[in-house]
Amino acid sequence: MARAGLDTHLLVLAAAELADTHGVEEVTLSALAAKLGVRPPSLYNHINGLAGLRTLLAIHGLEQLYEAMSAAAEDVEGEAAVHAMSQAYVSFTRQHPGLYETTLRAPEQGDTALEAASQKILSLIIQVLSTFDLDEEGILHAVRGLRSILHGFSALESQGGFGMPLDLNVSFTRLIRTYIAGIRCMGPAEDELS
Repeated sequence: MARAGLDTHLLVLAAAELADTHGVEEVTLSALAAKLGVRPPSLYNHINGLAGLRTLLAIHGLEQLYEAMSAAAEDVEGEAAVHAMSQAYVSFTRQHPGLYETTLRAPEQGDTALEAASQKILSLIIQVLSTFDLDEEGILHAVRGLRSILHGFSALESQGGFGMPLDLNVSFTRLIRTYIAGIRCMGPAEDELS
């Protein structure tokens, strides 16, 4: 029942499709084996169990998210880059809800491949935000803020949390515009709440 040409990349792509179609919790070794037409033990020739598969999925998801965000921000800078990168992020979460979910966990200590994939996205966002007049710490606070906005919006949308009859894309554009206005007045502040 072994399938010719089966490799790790093919397994990850099939698992990503399962995650996007049925949710990440439905990605099991038996479901993946059934999708690929192989017996579950055959998967162990390519992956280190379910935990290994989930790590590979997370890396794949982060790489795909990075590619989407990077391509969107390639020929623009400043506000336009923040808007383009943010739109690409939300588009990715809409197209790949299960795969996106795998990207949310923080890498475990020593998981260098997952750390590297996460770091590429962080570096991209820092690069885009570096055009604003922020010091190093301010940029990191701004990164946290943007990530919170992007994930929060995506999570609420995917769970049906926006029930009002308003265009979500207009809401999102206004939200990013407000965020940009906020970081323009952000800087080192001695009067921050402790």
